Amino acid sequence: MLSRDELHDLFEGLAGLPYGGEAVDQRTHALQAAAHAMAAGADDELVLAAAFHDVGRARQVAARHRGLPHEQAGAAFARDHLTERSAWAIEQHVAAKRYLVAVDPAYHDTLSPVSVRSLRVQGGPMSPEEAAAFEAHEWSADAVALRRWDDAAKDPEGAVLAMAELVAAYERVMA
Repeated sequence: MLSRDELHDLFEGLAGLPYGGEAVDQRTHALQAAAHAMAAGADDELVLAAAFHDVGRARQVAARHRGLPHEQAGAAFARDHLTERSAWAIEQHVAAKRYLVAVDPAYHDTLSPVSVRSLRVQGGPMSPEEAAAFEAHEWSADAVALRRWDDAAKDPEGAVLAMAELVAAYERVMA
């Protein structure tokens, strides 16, 4: 289990870290995604998945998992420090974007220009077979919800989850 200081240090390390051309840094993006999850009534596991969904980009996590895409590095970190459900949602948040583009024609138009560019690199829309396999997983709805919170968490003026609330959610889940 991470200590309160380790949690604070991890998220402070995201402050000022660019978020691929978006208008927010990695810390704001993470805590905004978690705030969206909390506002949606998500349980603590999903609030944590939202907060940690891009942790694979944190310097210490990326260094430990060199060569892995951020969602896989983040999932590896989450398997050590969160729950399997949180880790799966983190690992699948990129796949969830590909899924949504495949099944919801209007979804593509909601993506930021940066997200549209990354979609091409990530494989584009899922095939019907890939989408069916994704939908069949018991936690696919969690990954889709996380994806939508991720997409919404790019507002420099948007609300962020307070670290005290994140720490409390973490302690409840890990208890």
